[in-house]
Amino acid sequence: MQRTNLGDMNCSVAQCLAVVGEWWSLLILRDAFLGVTRFDHFQARLGIARNILTERLNRLVEDGLLKRVPYEDHPPRSEYRLTPKGSDLWHVMTAMRQWGDRWAAPNGPPLKIRHTGCGRVVQVVPVCSHCGERATRIADVGNPWLDAGIVGLSTLRYGTDPDYWRKWFPADFITESFPGQFRNWFYSLLTM
Repeated sequence: MQRTNLGDMNCSVAQCLAVVGEWWSLLILRDAFLGVTRFDHFQARLGIARNILTERLNRLVEDGLLKRVPYEDHPPRSEYRLTPKGSDLWHVMTAMRQWGDRWAAPNGPPLKIRHTGCGRVVQVVPVCSHCGERATRIADVGNPWLDAGIVGLSTLRYGTDPDYWRKWFPADFITESFPGQFRNWFYSLLTM
């Protein structure tokens, strides 16, 4: 089976995944956020094979998320530090950590982030950049596809036939995943 090139999709999530979607890359970035900078330290913390770590670090440098900073001449060695582009992934990593804390950490969060200003544990929530109101549900932001006047990607690829979507996403799946009124909303997203 041939992999889809996510970088060719007209979708910001797909574009992000094209750069950081491989799980070792995300764990390397996680450790970079925690202050790890040296190859041997990444390798020891992650237990990753050296050749795979080299490949992933090179890709993260090539994509502009990390930069090499020499720290020794003989033998030549470099640290890997987050760039501004890499640092902008903090919110993504935090959202993933919070999801994992809630849904996949049976013994509680393995890591707690504290705000340096007040000392309390940080729970990051999205807010409207204009009014500051919390935007924690899809209803708080409306339908971004309709608001932007964008034709749904599914329409371009598969057409608007709702029966096509019901075949691949049967009612029991939709009911379980999207209770009540969300089932029709889900189908409308797929067929817009």
